[in-house]
Amino acid sequence: MDKLLRAVSAVSFSLILAWGISPSLAQPPGNGESPQGASTLPAHADISEVALRSSVASLERLLALAPEQKLHPLEPILRWAQANLPRIESIQGYSCVLVKRERIDGRLRPHEYLYLKVRHRPFSVYAYTLAPVKGREIIYVEGRNDGRLWAHEAGPRRRIIGTVSLDPQGPRAMKGQKYPLTEVGILNLTRRLIEVGQQELHCKQIQARTFSQARLNGRGCIVLEFRHPDPQPQHRFHIARVFVDRQYNLPVRYESYGWPQKAGEKPPLLEEYTYLKLQLNPGLTDADFDIRNPKYRFP
Repeated sequence: MDKLLRAVSAVSFSLILAWGISPSLAQPPGNGESPQGASTLPAHADISEVALRSSVASLERLLALAPEQKLHPLEPILRWAQANLPRIESIQGYSCVLVKRERIDGRLRPHEYLYLKVRHRPFSVYAYTLAPVKGREIIYVEGRNDGRLWAHEAGPRRRIIGTVSLDPQGPRAMKGQKYPLTEVGILNLTRRLIEVGQQELHCKQIQARTFSQARLNGRGCIVLEFRHPDPQPQHRFHIARVFVDRQYNLPVRYESYGWPQKAGEKPPLLEEYTYLKLQLNPGLTDADFDIRNPKYRFP
């Protein structure tokens, strides 16, 4: 875990440096040009057929067709996500490092780093906190423990307090968190993108840009940026960006910003979630989500 923490800390340093947060991780072309190869798509191509090809290439084609077909700016990623959802659901599970930062009650909290194992059926999560607190472990398995999670503290308090069973949405489990552990993961992120995208379709003023040559921790990504030009009470964000990993064809980062308080200020970060060091289908078993696993430190 120490080696993993050092590697992730190096990534985090880059993250704090692009997009106003980390150019070393995400470097879009300066002019936001259309995706490479978009002009080769036949003008008469049917957009619904293109959407069904669940790949980053299909997303780029959808984006290229959007102006001609006068689609809502959110529709390309919405159709891509809907077409891609069954493939993501079919993934047995994965391990990764989640780097997240959230603004809660107006205060931007520090970056948090968690090593995760996620299984889709039944939905299960093992989390080991890497920083700023190292050594907490949390396990949640859908349908077990009366819907509660197991957790233990780090350091000396691990043995003093022992293993506790908590409501994932209760005040103890939610302390310092914007969302419950039951909503973590790439599949939940994709479902949330679809839900929010459908709700935002009524907004005609939303603006969209695409960065086709972005990099995230050295990996190729396509970045979709959405922007509400004017603050309105119903808008969830001023700017939102979704990073799609080209090789995995998965959303691996989401970030959103509010409106600046004063002219000339940078938009304040609302939340960001980055899934790094993804290992798909690593052969997770029930033992990976069992507090009796001898590799874990549940007292």
